[in-house]
Amino acid sequence: MNKKEFVEQLAKKTKLSKKDAQSALDTTLDLIVATTKKKQKVTFTGFGTFEARKLKSTQRINPRTGQRFKVPSKFVPKFRAGKSFKQAVSGKK
Repeated sequence: MNKKEFVEQLAKKTKLSKKDAQSALDTTLDLIVATTKKKQKVTFTGFGTFEARKLKSTQRINPRTGQRFKVPSKFVPKFRAGKSFKQAVSGKK
């Protein structure tokens, strides 16, 4: 399912217009991104948690030249599924 299809389903289930459903989805995603950008967690109980995780700096090797180089530490987005979500996907109750 892509974003357009998701918005159509959201509009149908909530009886919102497609424009309002699109706006609600965009606002929700923007809030999740803005909050995790501030290194804060966004938790939806039962669904999951969005957070920014720090990756340590590492040493890598260029396969062409064999030269070592350092990859600096950085933050990456991380999603951890909640118990209810995991159970729903696995088919368990």
